[in-house]
Amino acid sequence: MQPIVIGHRGASGYRPEHTRSAYELAVALGADAVEPDIVATRDGVLVVRHENEIGATTNVAAHPEFAGRRATKVIDGIRLTGWFTEDFTWAELRTLRARERLPEVRKASATFDDRFPLLRLRDVFKLMDRLSGRVRRPIGVVAELKHATYFESIGLPLDELFAAEVNDAGWNAGDGRLTIESFERSLLDKVYARGIYGKRVFLLEARGKPADEVALLGPKAPRYADYLSDTGLYGLSGTVDGISVPKSLILATDADGHVSGASDLVDAAHAADLEIYCWTLRPENRYLAKTFRRGRLRADFGNWQAEFRTILGTGIDGVFADHPDLAVLVRDELAAED
Repeated sequence: MQPIVIGHRGASGYRPEHTRSAYELAVALGADAVEPDIVATRDGVLVVRHENEIGATTNVAAHPEFAGRRATKVIDGIRLTGWFTEDFTWAELRTLRARERLPEVRKASATFDDRFPLLRLRDVFKLMDRLSGRVRRPIGVVAELKHATYFESIGLPLDELFAAEVNDAGWNAGDGRLTIESFERSLLDKVYARGIYGKRVFLLEARGKPADEVALLGPKAPRYADYLSDTGLYGLSGTVDGISVPKSLILATDADGHVSGASDLVDAAHAADLEIYCWTLRPENRYLAKTFRRGRLRADFGNWQAEFRTILGTGIDGVFADHPDLAVLVRDELAAED
């Protein structure tokens, strides 16, 4: 089976992420699914933003009426200063407009700043229903629930809010369109316990520890790396449907960062009866492995075709891409060669 291409926050290489335009473009460019990041407002509305801190992705700083909402918080062990969704109602957030998160790299996308309003999760579900009918193929939603332990600590349980949204939207039909992913495995368990039966994918970093396990076990919490061992992968089998990892774990690199091919992680995950996905395929030099960079400028496209081919040729189950059309192109080229 060919790997699926997931529009990472929509077609975020071309439009400000998590906007209606980004999602619509992702589907038009051939994405099989889109990935909204999900956080909560003060009044319990689920909105789609990269993080609950929205200073870099909206025009909130240009709204003098919200100047007093600027705050410093510790989220999953990281100290952040800015504006946070949980300090706003949805009625307030809907007055804001989205901005390009990476304007120094994505200058063309930044020309769309302040044009698009923010979206709720329910808006994304409704949009995908409409677009699926238009393109006559099912479009999936890969929903990433962010900072669940933190949100629960302030009285905003994401599992409960998410389950309600999914049921209200008619997306709990078991038709394979819904995937739930999180860096916190306990959140996946809670969503499942609430009767939401979408595919469950555990997000793993190359280093660090899951925030929910740190909150529960402190220094005794397992590392992400522990789950990536053969023993760890087999331990996950049956508790989640798959894992999703940074692309650096799919590429085999030497001490200097040069790529020699692919690692054996895809085969190891499949041997443990787990699906495996990776993030994020991006064509700019800034994000490519050293081997595939071309030219001097970080915003220039490098030899993205070679990196994408290396990853997509591993038998991986799916990839997240900022430019879905480029990933679809390489995937289809590989399929034609088989």
